[in-house]
Amino acid sequence: MINWFLVPLAYLLGSVSTAVIVSRIAGLPDPREQGSKNPGATNVLRLGGKKAAVITLLGDAAKGLMPVLIAKGVGAEPIVIAATGLAAFLGHLFPVFFGFKGGKGVATALGVLLGYSSWVGLAAAVTWLGMAAAFRISSLSALVASLLAPTYSWFLVRSPELTVATATMSALLIVRHRANIQRLLRGEEGRIGR
Repeated sequence: MINWFLVPLAYLLGSVSTAVIVSRIAGLPDPREQGSKNPGATNVLRLGGKKAAVITLLGDAAKGLMPVLIAKGVGAEPIVIAATGLAAFLGHLFPVFFGFKGGKGVATALGVLLGYSSWVGLAAAVTWLGMAAAFRISSLSALVASLLAPTYSWFLVRSPELTVATATMSALLIVRHRANIQRLLRGEEGRIGR
């Protein structure tokens, strides 16, 4: 039970907004106030280019991955590992250090999934890349990968705790993309690279 302390620490790490920090260092506009107003890699790409976006993506993924790997490394129980990843993800969505105004969580969720199981994370990443290559729409790619992630988790890991945590993240990702879903239905969603 001593490993439960990892959960609030994971939330605090998840609360570090990579997009805001990278934008400030690079002299870019605050991504919470410009573009899509989402502090994530896609918006940073629009506002500052590929380099800033890649750094943001890697930072967001790392803050999901690292807490899970630490939890595994100290021999935490599956429920603690699942909760640790979920806490990091929630930190990104609702960051205590940035007024609880966070991103949509795609990269952080990917980091968490890679921590839970490299195979699950890889399957989700390949799904995203395949959809992005086919349709050039980031939000659609994220939504399809989110919908399939719990299935990947169940069949590749067979852990109820990790599958429930994955399904929870997927549900929250879909909720966070509700405006994107409306634009997709109207045929108005922006494409990658435009």
